[in-house]
Amino acid sequence: MVTTVKRSKDFIKRKIGPQYVIVAVGAATKRFNGMISVNGTGSFIWDMLENDITLDELVKAITDAYDIDAESAKAHAIAFLDTLKGVGAVAE
Repeated sequence: MVTTVKRSKDFIKRKIGPQYVIVAVGAATKRFNGMISVNGTGSFIWDMLENDITLDELVKAITDAYDIDAESAKAHAIAFLDTLKGVGAVAE
């Protein structure tokens, strides 16, 4: 079975000056009241998580958009997804 991930509707991305942040909204603020600062690649990944996507599809999108090899893209994607999962911003 292939696992997909999708971002939670309880979190949103906002641009504050030149920086993007992901913050909880509504009831999710009781579980997580901080923010996750993301760079352009993190913002790209967040946008890709709007719909269900597999890790392989996400890695392909990253390697197509950026000058990075698949192994590095996968490692960075997994680390970022783990951070997002840790605060409840994505679900499998």
